[in-house]
Amino acid sequence: MGHTGLYPRAPWGGRTPSHPVCGAWLCCGRALGFPLSTPCWGFSPPGTSLLQEVVYLVSQGADPDEIGLMNIDEQLPVLEYPQPGLDIIKELTSPRLIKSHLPYRFLPSDLHNGDSKVIYMARNPKDLVVSYYQFHRSLRTMSYRGTFQEFCRRFMNDKLGYGSWFEHVQEFWEHRMDSNVLFLKYEDMHRDLVTMVEQLARFLGVSCDKTQLEALTEHCHQLVDQCCNAEALPVGRGRVGLWKDIFTVSMNEKFDLVYKQKMGKCDLTFDFYL
Repeated sequence: MGHTGLYPRAPWGGRTPSHPVCGAWLCCGRALGFPLSTPCWGFSPPGTSLLQEVVYLVSQGADPDEIGLMNIDEQLPVLEYPQPGLDIIKELTSPRLIKSHLPYRFLPSDLHNGDSKVIYMARNPKDLVVSYYQFHRSLRTMSYRGTFQEFCRRFMNDKLGYGSWFEHVQEFWEHRMDSNVLFLKYEDMHRDLVTMVEQLARFLGVSCDKTQLEALTEHCHQLVDQCCNAEALPVGRGRVGLWKDIFTVSMNEKFDLVYKQKMGKCDLTFDFYL
């Protein structure tokens, strides 16, 4: 768990954080010097996984049942992971879909230059820290056995892998108006999925009529429902308002104080329940 500050070297130089966190980007265009890639960025495992499936469905016209049968991670590999590695990523058919949890400052230069499209999804930090805690407990490679209170304190103090969520989300928010960046919120996927699917289709250059859009939205609804109700996940890990089941009053007050201190100058807002 305590790998903060110990970042392995990225394939293109610089340092990458040691394990995944809660904000994700996804890329299409020319990333890392090879054409037509789309990175999907984010900080939260459930939010990022759901985003990658929705983006794949919209961009490829895939069926939810088809996605359920495939290894989606092979279709959207993680940029900074040693497996499958950059050599395999370069061989993917364009337009490539690539996932990452890297902060904006660690992005390859081609992404800064606007040669690829970047889809970033942010989730309200209270739900995120609960989901992230459950994610850490569920993986044998991490085997986190501390209390949620301890984990939440580490999150507030920027002591988890990939560094500070507060800096991570603000860096991408500052670039939300860039022509190659689409900044999304996890909660909007639950509140107004139709609009989000329209945004994704327009951003990815996918043309569809009203009937096709309705079919895409219905398929995406199935993916969202599966994410929130999957038996393999801790109950409700994908739902909005998850934090209310575990935060104590004092913990919530402390979190609000830290959030105000670290996000006070940022005009980004979140829905903490729907």
